Amino acid sequence: MKTILVTGAAGFIGSSTCEKLIKKKYIVVGVDNLNDYYSPKVKLRNVNEIKKDPKFRLYQTDIRDFNGIEKIFAQNKIDKVIHLAARAGVRPSLEQPRLYFDVNVNGTLILLELAKEFKVKNFVFASSSSVYGENKKVPFSEEDLTEDQISPYASSKKSGELICRTYSHLFNMNVSCLRFFTVYGPRGRPDMAPFIFTDLISKGRTIDMYGDGTSKRDYTYIDDITDGIIGALEKDFRFEIFNLGNSDPIPLKNFISIIEKNLGKKAKIKKKPMQQGDVLITYADIAKAKKMLGYNPKTDIEQGMKKFIEWYKKNNS
Repeated sequence: MKTILVTGAAGFIGSSTCEKLIKKKYIVVGVDNLNDYYSPKVKLRNVNEIKKDPKFRLYQTDIRDFNGIEKIFAQNKIDKVIHLAARAGVRPSLEQPRLYFDVNVNGTLILLELAKEFKVKNFVFASSSSVYGENKKVPFSEEDLTEDQISPYASSKKSGELICRTYSHLFNMNVSCLRFFTVYGPRGRPDMAPFIFTDLISKGRTIDMYGDGTSKRDYTYIDDITDGIIGALEKDFRFEIFNLGNSDPIPLKNFISIIEKNLGKKAKIKKKPMQQGDVLITYADIAKAKKMLGYNPKTDIEQGMKKFIEWYKKNNS
């Protein structure tokens, strides 16, 4: 059985990925520092069931702790790495740029250095659609120039891709960079719009709508994302970048309407100006991922939000 190191293992995408890997009979070594970006209790709940499986072990270690991470590599024969750990979120990165670069760039460098040292066969790096910035051409293609990031978070993810490319080139490492497009679903992060809007509308409280409601996001359901991650893990590319999205941007007004319909409640909306760092549209061209990874998103926004809201009601009421 192959042993996979998953960083950010207790997070939303991380815990969902670990669960799927275990079902596929991999041994999973999880790393998460359980920081307070959102409640560590939520993260521990994410891995509560998985922790019972003997094929899973979790280390509470920061990816910036070189010696701590080195010990984990030394104690476990790591075959492949899925690097999901990051300081997430566009808006908070405007206030804490140094922290974002320290975690997202320095942390990635440490993992690449150790992957090189321990001769890891495949390194999968979680990037973000935010690297496209204010890209005028839609849908966004991996071939597009990405020189127009508008937040420190986006710049840190672009920097991570560049380091990955360098290590792949210098040390013959197999690396895939995956650009995620607005991931949502059960266990979804409490700082993201699907959770925030669902929570506030269900409680009869006011939601902030930034802009006029016409901005669009390419919402991608968690199961489709984890399928794409494992698709990249199970293939050995010298260096490739892939978009993982749904390729169906949804206007913000429509997104709010879907939540209203599922909750049977009308949203109280306070309109606010667009925020710094936010883009008007994200839209993934997924032709490359379909061809090379067999990636095929199956869950549309109606189905996905129905599943998310069912999970929300069960876990947050």
